[in-house]
Amino acid sequence: MSHRILITGSEGLIGSALRASLEASGREVVGLDLRGAGSEEGDARDPLRVRDAIDGCRGVIHLAAVSRVVWGERDPDRCWSTNVGGLRNVLDAANARTPQPWILFASSREVYGQPHRLPATEDTPLRPVNVYGHSKVEGERLVDQARDRGLRAATVRLSNVYGSARDHADRVVPAFARAAVSGNPIRMEGTECTFDFTHIDDTVRGMATLIDRLENGQAPPPVHLLTGIPTTLRELAALAMALAGARTMVVEAPPRSFDVARFHGDASRAWELLGWAPRIALRDGLERLVRDLRAESSPFEREDAAP
Repeated sequence: MSHRILITGSEGLIGSALRASLEASGREVVGLDLRGAGSEEGDARDPLRVRDAIDGCRGVIHLAAVSRVVWGERDPDRCWSTNVGGLRNVLDAANARTPQPWILFASSREVYGQPHRLPATEDTPLRPVNVYGHSKVEGERLVDQARDRGLRAATVRLSNVYGSARDHADRVVPAFARAAVSGNPIRMEGTECTFDFTHIDDTVRGMATLIDRLENGQAPPPVHLLTGIPTTLRELAALAMALAGARTMVVEAPPRSFDVARFHGDASRAWELLGWAPRIALRDGLERLVRDLRAESSPFEREDAAP
C-alpha cells in the first residue's frame, strides 16, 4: 500500500483546509467530492466510485456529507443516503482491502441533541433532535461495528467550525460577519441560542493529531473538538458588528424547531488523549474572518487588483 490518504468531501471547509495541512506535512492526499475536478470528482453514494478512490490508500478521512442541519430537514432522504449510505460504502470498501486502510469519521456535536447537563462530555447520551443528528448517530454506530470487526477507525465530533471566507455564506458565523461588513441586516433565529464555536485551524490541528494516532496503530475512542465556551447568537452578532466597526439592523426571529437551543462541551478528553486544546479565541478568529471578507469585497485590497 502507498502512503496516499483519501479525503472524501475534500472541497468543503474542513476538507480543503485539512488537505492543505496534510500536504504541507509531506503526505500525498487525493480527494473525492461532488465538486472535485477530473479524477477527484465523485459521489460517496456511488459504491464503485468509492471503491476506486480508496484503492491504494493507507487511510481515509470521511467528511463527505449533507453537512447542514437545515438541509437535512428539507431533504431527509438525501441526507440519509449521503451521510449513512456514503459512510457504509467507505467502510465496505475499506473492509475489502488488504491491508485495510484506517478510517477517520467526522461526526458532529449534533449527536448529543439537547443535553440535560452542560458542558457535554463524550459520554453524554446521544439524543439527536434532527435528521442530520440522527444520521451522524447511525454513522457512529456503523463505525463501532467496523471497529468490532477489526477495522482501525476513530470518530471525531466537530462543533460549529468557522473561520474561512470560503464557507457557506448562510452558516451563522460567516452570515453574521458578512452582514456586519456589508451593512446588511443580521437575522437571528433564537437570540439566546448558545453554541460552542471552534476555529478551523484548531479543528484541523486536532484532526491531524488523530490521524497521527491512527497511522501509529491506535484507534482512540470518540473525541470532540471544541472550546468549552458558550456564546449566544446575540453575543456573536454584537461581536461581529464591533469588529467590523459597523452598526446594522438586527432582525430577531424565533428559534427553529429542529435546532439545539444550548450547547457547549468539555474538551478534557481531547487534551488527555491528544494533547489538544483550542488556541484561537472567538474574538480573534472572527476578527480574521471579518478582515478576509472585507479584503474579498474591496477590489483595492485583492492581490489581483489592477494598480
